Amino acid sequence: APAPRRLNSGLPMNIGVLFVPQQEAWVVERMGKFHRILEPGLNFLIPLLDRIRYVQSLKEIVINVPEQSAVTLDNVTLQIDGVLYLRVMDPYKASYGVEDPEYAVTQLAQTTMRSELGKLSLDRVFRERESLNANIVDAINQASDCWGIRCLRYEIKDIHVPPRVKESMQMQV
Repeated sequence: APAPRRLNSGLPMNIGVLFVPQQEAWVVERMGKFHRILEPGLNFLIPLLDRIRYVQSLKEIVINVPEQSAVTLDNVTLQIDGVLYLRVMDPYKASYGVEDPEYAVTQLAQTTMRSELGKLSLDRVFRERESLNANIVDAINQASDCWGIRCLRYEIKDIHVPPRVKESMQMQV
């Protein structure tokens, strides 16, 4: 199923007097150029000149990272998926820094996960799950800083091992 969009009802209309809800930031353009960010509470705009261009939620966003295959250091192919917890820290950068910030961070999480798994052997993947999550969060935060987004947590949901490898692991135990 496609990921739900954060803003389903479209952008609010400029009627001069606006009430911005708590935990939202509205990005206003005046004649097509960035003008200001509306904070929660009562705000006034000029109806014909100002236009609300973006609505950014400042709440923590949970994104499901789809299952992907990754190869470990000892050439075992794993199927792995996770959950990403994000927050928009700078509404200006989140609006103008990247076209779709959630998609960009999801793609970054997937590629970083494959890269980090490639550095570990299969045995270490299961033992060092916490450090793996921390390395992914650090890599995402370095890249997504210019997008105004902060990754708070990354959690690995499931790691699926191929059936033959699973059988050999059970035989080894």
